[in-house]
Amino acid sequence: MSTPTAEFCQRQSDGLYVIDTGFVRPRFDAAFLIVDNGRAAYIDTGPNNAVPRLLAALESIGLERSAVDYVIPTHVHLDHAGGVGLLMSELPNAKMLIHPRGARHLVDPTALMEGVRAVYGVEVANRDYGELVPVPEDRVMTSAEGMVVNVGKRPLRFMDTPGHARHHHCIWDEATRGWFTGDTFGIVYPELHTPNGPYIVPATAPVQFDQEALHESVGRLLAERPALMYLTHFGAVAHPEQLSVQFLSQVDEMVVAARALALVPNRHEQLKRAFAEIYIAELRRSGSTLPESFLRDMLAADLELNAQGLGAWLSKH
Repeated sequence: MSTPTAEFCQRQSDGLYVIDTGFVRPRFDAAFLIVDNGRAAYIDTGPNNAVPRLLAALESIGLERSAVDYVIPTHVHLDHAGGVGLLMSELPNAKMLIHPRGARHLVDPTALMEGVRAVYGVEVANRDYGELVPVPEDRVMTSAEGMVVNVGKRPLRFMDTPGHARHHHCIWDEATRGWFTGDTFGIVYPELHTPNGPYIVPATAPVQFDQEALHESVGRLLAERPALMYLTHFGAVAHPEQLSVQFLSQVDEMVVAARALALVPNRHEQLKRAFAEIYIAELRRSGSTLPESFLRDMLAADLELNAQGLGAWLSKH
């Protein structure tokens, strides 16, 4: 097989490719393509607009669409799963393999789209995600804790990983000793790398953030002693044990700040300010000298979503 030449598809290792979906900006949102013995699987897809790139990546490594056995969203948030139905309509043999709590939302995406429009507004939701294509029920498989499927001869194992969302699973690739983590291990933007390496932004988007479950899920991921974490936002990161300390300490600081702001007026804006201080302080501790205005611009969308997520968490607690 030839190595992909398209600039948006990069070979990570033997049989593993990182596809930049083009969502939002370059190197923001990834899909992964696993290939072994002439068979293939996608992990995460990006939104509908990413599907031409995903198909072009497959073609560039010399595989027919019929070679794809699985499309595996880590969870149903649309930057990870919005393109699943449309992609599968082009893949005659593929099954969607999804967490059991998420399956119904992609079989009938009506409620999912309503939720996205409520969070982002109708105009942005339509622009960024379009209309979701339902996945036929007879093409759906659900994961279970410890379940193993093979792509060719390459085993992939599933772990139930709530914390970011209850419908989230992570996928273990024994061949590279790496986890495909979706949003369970946070977000890394290449633009925010520091002299100490990657900086992790917590991901606590509405509406299922759970601090204790997140700590437990990350601990279980690390128990495998992974060499790499494959983040949908964006790409492979090494030294996961070290990064987990940075990640979870910020999450815990966010919870403390949120509790302190639970009853204040204009709570949402106060949460955004508090979280910005937490993130920028961590970036400075890691040696970042980027201008604060740039950092705030880069973090703006995460501050908004994370404030919404902690706001929803406060309302439940």
